[in-house]
Amino acid sequence: MSSRPRALPRLLGLRALAWLLCTLGALLVSSAPRAALEEGTTFRTLSPPQPTAQRNKIEVIEFFSYGCPHCARFYPLLSAWVAKQPPDVVFRRVPVGFNRDPWVNLQRAYYALESSGDLARLVGPLFHAIHEEHKSLLDESSIADWVGRNGGDADKFTTAYISLGINKQTVQADQMAADFRIEGVPSLAVDGRYVAFAPAGKEEMEGFTELLANIDELIARVRNERHERGAAKAAAPKGK
Repeated sequence: MSSRPRALPRLLGLRALAWLLCTLGALLVSSAPRAALEEGTTFRTLSPPQPTAQRNKIEVIEFFSYGCPHCARFYPLLSAWVAKQPPDVVFRRVPVGFNRDPWVNLQRAYYALESSGDLARLVGPLFHAIHEEHKSLLDESSIADWVGRNGGDADKFTTAYISLGINKQTVQADQMAADFRIEGVPSLAVDGRYVAFAPAGKEEMEGFTELLANIDELIARVRNERHERGAAKAAAPKGK
């Protein structure tokens, strides 16, 4: 009995030392520098560059599908990232169909929700309904019914869904995906010039986190390039 009280302080000391070593190790790992951007590994350069919607902003595009489970799991992380962006960055989503009928229907649904004014409120819940509640929302009638049941305007949605305008938007979206050489989703493009990759061999959420870090680096690269072009233009001799 008498030996245990004397041994206890030493035991606590060893545990404290082990905790300290583990903590320091974790800090060293977490502070380890990420791999630098590398063409063909973490991103690729688009040639030719593609036009952007706002030339005075740095545009980030997510190519996605409501039918994609990876896009559904990426949505909360990406939304949190978007909310923290500065004013010179503009974000937009482009739904793709990849010639899959259910995905084309969901592609049309995205633009129909945008047209009816319900997109901001229902963009996340639609992901949840499909991938968490496992609802079969793969055609016009089922999606319109779901929209009405979730506070949206089902009539406006249906009118937009079957319109020529929505058909044109889906065709344009698929052409954009082809022009950006998008082969899978989610994919992110920066300033019409770069497409970032998630690192191979990573757990999904870790890969998503690194993908967004690559996007941050590409945004910083675009800023620097624009600054350098502006400085070069300002320094150029004025024509007479």
